[in-house]
Amino acid sequence: MAVRLITDSTSDITPAEAQRLGIELIALKVIFGQDTYREGEDIDMAAFYERLTSGKEQPTTSQPAPDDFLTVFERVKAAGDSAVVLTISSTLSGTMQSAVIAREMCGYEDIHIVDSRSAITGLRLLVEYALRLRAQGMEAAAIAAAVEEARERLRLYAVVDTLEYLCRGGRLSRSAAMVGSLLNVKPLLTLQDGTLNVMGKARGLHAAYAKVVEAIRAGKGVDETCPIYFGYTMTDEKAQALRERLRADLGMDGGMYPVGCVVGAHAGPGACVVTFLEKA
Repeated sequence: MAVRLITDSTSDITPAEAQRLGIELIALKVIFGQDTYREGEDIDMAAFYERLTSGKEQPTTSQPAPDDFLTVFERVKAAGDSAVVLTISSTLSGTMQSAVIAREMCGYEDIHIVDSRSAITGLRLLVEYALRLRAQGMEAAAIAAAVEEARERLRLYAVVDTLEYLCRGGRLSRSAAMVGSLLNVKPLLTLQDGTLNVMGKARGLHAAYAKVVEAIRAGKGVDETCPIYFGYTMTDEKAQALRERLRADLGMDGGMYPVGCVVGAHAGPGACVVTFLEKA
């Protein structure tokens, strides 16, 4: 009996990567007017950000339907396999609820659904953690439990140019978005229990990076047995600068990944993020 790993497209794992790693992807959608695109399949990053920054229309995003999961779950059931499903935070999207409904429709209990309470590089990190556990021969239920434990140590800090896109998309209130309304003020965001929160503000990027350093130093330390990931929307200059700062101050370094269309629609261009696991 094989253990299948299933995640959604906000992990920013590409279809080619998924095939190589043995992961199944469920796509979320980004919608411009009458045009609907499946993330990672129907529109590339350059075309998406060009359309986003044109200012002509604000995109919306859409979770997968239960049937999108059901198609995969039925294959798992027919093969007598088990599955671990890792989804974007349930407070940011209804994707997990669609997976739960699909499991009920399938009538198969050996499908273990985990709310990552994260997205983008955070979700990628947990998926890769689950991959390592699968390679060690761990069963699905044990993998799900271990990922839920690791999830409590997951840290994600982001610096964005503006909170306007998050406000438009309903991920932050208008009052919260006012934090970033002053000239050259860079809002700092974090995910706490899966919810996006403004953790502070800084005047200019250098001050913003310094606050990320402070936040990491205030924690329990970085788990060096797991990777560190940096992410960016549209262009990577700011993420590269953040990585250089963390490398110089904390000895932190890691891989760099673009943020996909669904989260990019809400974060807007010019955002950068660092994700890692804290020590237990």
